[in-house]
Amino acid sequence: MKKFLRDNSLGLAFGLLFLLALIGQAFAGHADFNQQQLSEGLQPVSFGRYVTSASFAVDVTENWQSEYLQFFLYIFLTVWLLQKGSPESKELHKAGRESDKDQMVGRYATDTSPAWSRVGGLRQALFAHSLGLVMGAIFLLSWLAQSISGVAAYNEEQLANLQDPVSWSRYLIEPDFWNRTLQNWQSELLAVTSMVVLAIYLRQRGSSQSKPVGAAHAATGVEG
Repeated sequence: MKKFLRDNSLGLAFGLLFLLALIGQAFAGHADFNQQQLSEGLQPVSFGRYVTSASFAVDVTENWQSEYLQFFLYIFLTVWLLQKGSPESKELHKAGRESDKDQMVGRYATDTSPAWSRVGGLRQALFAHSLGLVMGAIFLLSWLAQSISGVAAYNEEQLANLQDPVSWSRYLIEPDFWNRTLQNWQSELLAVTSMVVLAIYLRQRGSSQSKPVGAAHAATGVEG
């Protein structure tokens, strides 16, 4: 058990932090929602009803889609785009898809290489792009979920204000949808930009996301 916890500590720690944050969001969101209900002269709702509501679903999914958009863009753009001096970038001479030898595919695969890296054709092509494709798929699905839960929450407000509800397709061009979407996109893209640039000049000893403390500022693609 100790070996399992050590070997998987990063994933387990972030998974636990995610669950704690989601639970915290649920309780805080429930309290905030009921405050709004009371201020509008409406009855408060139970915790169970809130966490199954469109209001909670849209708040969760709008953050999920922006996170996976960040990963999707970063995975694909870092194939070709470089940042001199950043450990978040590949080395300057490695822009592009790289050679089969560098990527250890086909006849360059080793005994420990995944099976699909040894074969050619469609299976190797899918495996070679599987990380970006899965991240992109999760982004699209969570964005779809945001739009569906968003239109439900939006129409609840419309009806409460004695206004006509809108269709899903109409909601996709409403300011509410794009405000929710873009406020998350800009924050994620700012965070990535900050990490790429600040890691050129700043260090965190022992972190895989930082260069070694004594590495030159111009050293690129080097991790500590």
